[in-house]
Amino acid sequence: MKRLARSLTLVVVIVAAALAQTPPSPYSGQEKREIKALSTGEVEAYLNGRGMGFAKAAELNSYPGPMHVLELSGELELTEEQKAETQKIFEQMKSEAVRLGQSIVEKEAELDRLFVRNEANGGSLQTVVGEISGLQGALRMTHLRAHIEMKRLLSSEQVKKYDELRGYGSHEEGSQKLHHGHDGH
Repeated sequence: MKRLARSLTLVVVIVAAALAQTPPSPYSGQEKREIKALSTGEVEAYLNGRGMGFAKAAELNSYPGPMHVLELSGELELTEEQKAETQKIFEQMKSEAVRLGQSIVEKEAELDRLFVRNEANGGSLQTVVGEISGLQGALRMTHLRAHIEMKRLLSSEQVKKYDELRGYGSHEEGSQKLHHGHDGH
C-alpha cells in the first residue's frame, strides 16, 4: 500500500510540475525588435508601399490590382493605352502608399518610445494611436481606390480573365453562398 501511495504521489508531483511550467509568450524574442509592434517584414512592406492585404475586399470581389494587372498585361491583352494608364495608377498608388507607410513606421516608433521612456499615458497614447489609425485608414483607401480605378479601366472580359489567372473561384457562386447559406441552396 505504501508503494502505491508513493507512486501516486510521484505521479501527482510530476503532473503538477509539468502544469506549473508556463509556456513562453508568443511574443518571446520580439522585445529585441527596433520597433516592438512591427516585424522587419512589416516595416519593409510599409516602407516599400506593398499592399499587405489592405485591398483584399476589392481583390476578392473582382476589382483587379494595378501591380498584378501589369504583371498579367500580356494574358489580359491590354492595349497600349490601358498599359500606360495602369502604370500611372500603380505609380500614384505606390507613391502615396510609400509616403503613408513611412509615416506609419515613424508613428509606431514614436509609440514604442513612449513605453521605453515610461511616458505612456492616456493622453499620449490617444494622440499617437489615433494618428496611426488614421494613417492606416488612409493607406487602405489608397490601395482600394487603385483597385476601383482598375476595374473602370478594364473590360468585363479582362476582369473575368484576371480573376481566372489569379485563381479566384466564381463570384456568382460566392454570392449565392452569402445570400442562401454556406452551400448555395
